[in-house]
Amino acid sequence: MPLRPMLPVAIQSRDGLTLPAYVTLPAGRARRSPLVVVVHGGPYDRDAWGFSPLHQWLASRGYAVLSVNFRGSTGFGKAFTNAADREWGGRMQDDLDDGVAWAVKEGIADPDRVGLFGASYGGYAALMAAARSPDLYNCFIDICGPSDLLSFIARIPPYWHSWFAMILRRLADPATMEGRKWLQERSPLVHVEQMIRPMLIAQGLRDVRVSPAESRNVAHALLRRNVPVTLVTFPDEGHFLVGQRNRIALMAVVEQFLACHLGGSHELLGDDLQGSSLTVEIGGEWLRPLS
Repeated sequence: MPLRPMLPVAIQSRDGLTLPAYVTLPAGRARRSPLVVVVHGGPYDRDAWGFSPLHQWLASRGYAVLSVNFRGSTGFGKAFTNAADREWGGRMQDDLDDGVAWAVKEGIADPDRVGLFGASYGGYAALMAAARSPDLYNCFIDICGPSDLLSFIARIPPYWHSWFAMILRRLADPATMEGRKWLQERSPLVHVEQMIRPMLIAQGLRDVRVSPAESRNVAHALLRRNVPVTLVTFPDEGHFLVGQRNRIALMAVVEQFLACHLGGSHELLGDDLQGSSLTVEIGGEWLRPLS
């Protein structure tokens, strides 16, 4: 299938920031497509224009794909990065929602078929969106996203400690009562009662950045409330999946999940899960070979 062009766009946030973003449209369907918002990690990183395997893969399945450089993204000046200070779970989320509103207004996205997909900070954004904006999105994919910021900061590994002062400035200091209150309020786990949409969570069990307990706690809380949730884990992976068979297996599960909830096309699972360590801990009834 021919590659689809990635189009650079500028989206205005509700408070006046210009958000550089990139959109890829599926072949043969330029309007009212199901939309997948892909959120980069970091969050002090950025999406860039160019070949994106993720954009191309999702577009080949019939999805419009949107990546928004929300405030805090790097490469757009210090003021843009610093605009994210104390905005985890706040205006950084607004920027993503404003991206969806733009795509709907432009006629790109079907407002009834929007999903959000992210890893690391992107996973955190997926969890917060599930709590804050359940009417805007239909489903969420969280890969190794922190759900408890107090736990996340307490578990910062030694090789991050040179970055620790910046984390305290950009988030909050857990050594103070005000800081602990802020971190708790911006933790998705505290707001799990507001989560009502289907969720796919993936977690490496060797992750030293985000404890597997953070994914399991959210998944079990959703399960107790009968919210559709699937938790898949990889016992031999850390914060980022590096094993090729595991990566193939995860993407196979992701496209099955998106097809179930957004209606895009997908391939049969076939042998995509063979040779991987993927384990379904919760849910997965829609993955027929695993049920």
